[in-house]
Amino acid sequence: MESTTNQEQVIALTPNAVAAVKEIIEKKNLGQVGLRVGVQGGGCSGLSYNLNFETEATPHDTSFEVDGLRVIVDQKSAIYLAGTTLDFSKELVGGGFKFLNPNAKRSCGCGESFSA
Repeated sequence: MESTTNQEQVIALTPNAVAAVKEIIEKKNLGQVGLRVGVQGGGCSGLSYNLNFETEATPHDTSFEVDGLRVIVDQKSAIYLAGTTLDFSKELVGGGFKFLNPNAKRSCGCGESFSA
C-alpha cells in the first residue's frame, strides 16, 4: 500500500465498524488493503454510499488511519461525508454497516442512499 502521511479524518469509524472491516480483510485474505469510503450518484434518494478495498490512494484522495485501518476517501466524496460516522451492527434484522451522516437532508428507507 502506498505510504502516505495521515491527513484529516473525514469520517469517523466506530470500534464495531473497524473490527468488522478488519474481520472481512482477514477472512478474505486481502493483505495490506485500505477501506475506500465513497459517495456516488444513484440510489433512491440521489446519492449512495459505497465501500470497497483498495491497495493505493491517489493524489486526489485523503487517507488516514483509524485503529490501524487505512481509510481512503476521494475529495468529492469527502464533501458529502464530512462529520459522518460509519457504524456496524450485528443485529439479525437491520444489521450491517450504517452511515450516520449529519449532512443528509433525506435518507431512503434502506439507509443506503441520501440527498444532501
